[in-house]
Amino acid sequence: MSRLPITKTPKVYVGGAFIRSESARVFPLKDAAGNFYANIPQCSRKDLRNAVEAAAKAGPGWAKRTGYNRGQILYRLGEMLEARAGEMADAIQLGGASKAAAAREVAASVDRLIHYAGWADKFEQVLGSVNPVASPYFNFTVTEPMGIVGVIAPDTAPLLALVSLFAPAITSGNTVVALASETQPYPAILLGEMLATSDLPGGVVNLLTGFRKEMLPTFATHTHLRALCGVASADERKALALGAAESVKRLHLIKVEDQPDWFADTAQSLYAIRDTLEFKTTWHPIGA
Repeated sequence: MSRLPITKTPKVYVGGAFIRSESARVFPLKDAAGNFYANIPQCSRKDLRNAVEAAAKAGPGWAKRTGYNRGQILYRLGEMLEARAGEMADAIQLGGASKAAAAREVAASVDRLIHYAGWADKFEQVLGSVNPVASPYFNFTVTEPMGIVGVIAPDTAPLLALVSLFAPAITSGNTVVALASETQPYPAILLGEMLATSDLPGGVVNLLTGFRKEMLPTFATHTHLRALCGVASADERKALALGAAESVKRLHLIKVEDQPDWFADTAQSLYAIRDTLEFKTTWHPIGA
């Protein structure tokens, strides 16, 4: 007896749940040959605001976890990606990448997660300090997560760049609202499924798909987003900077033409973790 195959309905991952856009809009995704593959949720500004709410709820609990525990969870996420490497490589190939290039990107993404998992319980020792002062006080500088970080992923290396941008933010205890590649969103859809089956609490990473021109203005002006990291064109960077000025967001935006080699060791760094941290200096009287 013949049967029709049951195709997947792509959904975005927000607050630990798989949702369609609140507007019910979608846009078609085609494979490299131009054939229709799936309808991708076209998220709206309301979806972004809902994702920020989910990230805000998850933030305090995630920030209170030990660095060691966050490292274990990141390592587990790397395990999940490794276990479904073939499926993720197929998702990357939809954008026209060769089988070998797609497999290489998945492997690099796993390695990137493991890299930051290793830093999770070590960055405080490197970035924090005990400061000598000429007075009867102990003086310490310690790190604190910023809160909610907005991530804007490029079309280049749609999986690896996305992982490289959000992994340092959650390593340091922040939560993330990420906008996936506009032209190659399917790897982010699949990554959401892996996040759901890993140990990462719902709401720590929220993945949206949609059009940059519609979503970026709200990324810029939403007051609960404390930083924006990602890749943007000259016009986008200008608009983001103007919108972010009122709420004094920290911006770490890379020019499209100046993107790093996402596969290189230089694309992973302790300083990427530092970019999503606040530093608090405490004075304590000696003998008190």
